[in-house]
Amino acid sequence: MASLPEYVAAAKPVPQAARTAWYKSTAQTYAGIMLWFVFWQDVVSGSPTPGGTLASGLGIALLGLLIAALFCHFLTYLVPGLLGMKTGLPLAVVGTSTYGVAGGRFMPGFLMGALQFGWLAVNAYFTCYIVGLFFGFEMGDIARFHPVHAPMTIVFIVAAVFVGINGIQYVAKVATFVPLIPLAILLILFARTAGGLANFHPDQLVPADGAAAAADGLGALGILGVLLFMSTYVVGFFATAGAAGADFGMNNRDGKDVQLGGLAGVVGATFFAGGMAMLIVAGAYGAGLVPPELQGQLNPIRLMPAIVGEGTGNVMFLLLALAAFAPACFPAFIAANSFKQLMPNINPWFTVGIGTLVSMGLAVSGVAGQAVDVFKVVGASFGPICGAMMADYLLAGRKWAGPRAGFNIAGWVSWAVGFVVGAMDLVGANVEALSFLEVGIPSPPMAALIVGFVLYFVLAKLGLDGKTLEFNPE
Repeated sequence: MASLPEYVAAAKPVPQAARTAWYKSTAQTYAGIMLWFVFWQDVVSGSPTPGGTLASGLGIALLGLLIAALFCHFLTYLVPGLLGMKTGLPLAVVGTSTYGVAGGRFMPGFLMGALQFGWLAVNAYFTCYIVGLFFGFEMGDIARFHPVHAPMTIVFIVAAVFVGINGIQYVAKVATFVPLIPLAILLILFARTAGGLANFHPDQLVPADGAAAAADGLGALGILGVLLFMSTYVVGFFATAGAAGADFGMNNRDGKDVQLGGLAGVVGATFFAGGMAMLIVAGAYGAGLVPPELQGQLNPIRLMPAIVGEGTGNVMFLLLALAAFAPACFPAFIAANSFKQLMPNINPWFTVGIGTLVSMGLAVSGVAGQAVDVFKVVGASFGPICGAMMADYLLAGRKWAGPRAGFNIAGWVSWAVGFVVGAMDLVGANVEALSFLEVGIPSPPMAALIVGFVLYFVLAKLGLDGKTLEFNPE
């Protein structure tokens, strides 16, 4: 026991008597994540091609969404969830099997905390974007500094961090009800557009300059392109939440709770939220509700004023922004707890302060608004973690192997190679000197996950997973 660091040695499993049913914990938490408007607003428009993900028809888009949702459940969430349930321990502790007790301070512990500030930046960027629309500003493409948007994001981030650190207990009381707002908005928009679904055809989505876009190499996605993009978008968005399945699973009673919680909260909520966005866009075009100036617009939020009227649309902008504030408070809270646990000698206000400045920079510059690129980074970071944890779980006989000494070489090598595979196309596309890295890897988050799984499996079989330490939590 003496060889275990304090954050592992002091860990106490959640007692069975304190655990709850899947519909009281896992399902509703994940449903809240997937109903967040930042996810479903770009399900159609995330691909910068004529017709987006509806280019090959509504059926193909829905199929791709369903497959991606199943990937999220079975390949990213299920193993961490089962590990949490079987041990009663959080991700920071169960991850020490895959990355070692020394390595576990950084992976997945520190990385999970650090990425929270990326999500805070994304939340601030898009929330303040629609607040700008509510106040009548034409925000346009603000993947850069914007004199209206920038100060709003700074105020939003500071407020979210302050509340997240000092008043999270008050936010938590209302957080359960917050997803009802986007749920109601999706249902209203669907009711208004459903009548146009029978008349929808993908050709209606192509803007007047679609031919010019195609000439620039942005031809519409084919069936395979839609399926690959959906797995990139959805798995990339969900990857961190999937790994955090351990933190949810440790509050579940048994394996059935883990499975049902994921099937309802991950697969069901993902398919519902993303599918509704697709149906709303298709129905709006089929019903002729899209005016000429919005022709080619595939974001259901930008279409809201045309669908329900400008006044009601503006109210929906504000409601979605208000609903986004509670989720924005949790990243700061999670990050602070993570840093405090893993770096007890460093004041968490210092680490949170640095993270807050990073969030501001990402949001103000517009980098956080490149949703697909952000999801690729997240997928590249956590895809290999999910893959390696799955391999570790299977090699241990479908159980937790226990903490391992130092740094688990198999885990770290599999993560490093998986991250490179998942991120190389993005780096090549944005860094001219490294353009040779852009090789067109299909679904980078899934590729990163597969590489993480295979490499960990092989390296562990070669004995590079390290020594297991004695650990008997009470």
